[in-house]
Amino acid sequence: MIVARTAALEGRLDRLESAEAIRDLVGRYALGADRRNDPAIFRDLFTEDAVWEAEGFGRHEGRETILDAISSIAREQIVWTLHFMTSPIIEIDEGGDTARCRWWLWETSKIAARPGDAPVAHWLGGTYDSRLRRVDGVWRFRHVTLALSLISPHADGFTTV
Repeated sequence: MIVARTAALEGRLDRLESAEAIRDLVGRYALGADRRNDPAIFRDLFTEDAVWEAEGFGRHEGRETILDAISSIAREQIVWTLHFMTSPIIEIDEGGDTARCRWWLWETSKIAARPGDAPVAHWLGGTYDSRLRRVDGVWRFRHVTLALSLISPHADGFTTV
């Protein structure tokens, strides 16, 4: 009886720790994005076979391809961003080593619509839908999809400090 209860408690604890690790992963994703898609931050967030996609920014497969693509987007179009990742919904699969996490994005940014255009202040809103996998005890993104539902210029701009 004690062995069964201990196993059940260990399972519950693992799920709680996994959910917290996934929340932390989402936070580190925001940090990397706000550092102009810093590959040094993003590298540890994705599995080697990961997929990242967003309408208007393409679909990229493989960690190194993702890092190259999002770094290029930052260099060519993003002056700065401030990501607010909110209300994560985390569903850990029965086996405990795969999961789904959805969250909402609210972002202030200064971006160019296309490479070479003048950057303009924008509000962005949307949702992320991700699949995750635990690799060697560490949660990483296996597939990230960003669906933007709001891209609105902010005529007054933003003042950065």
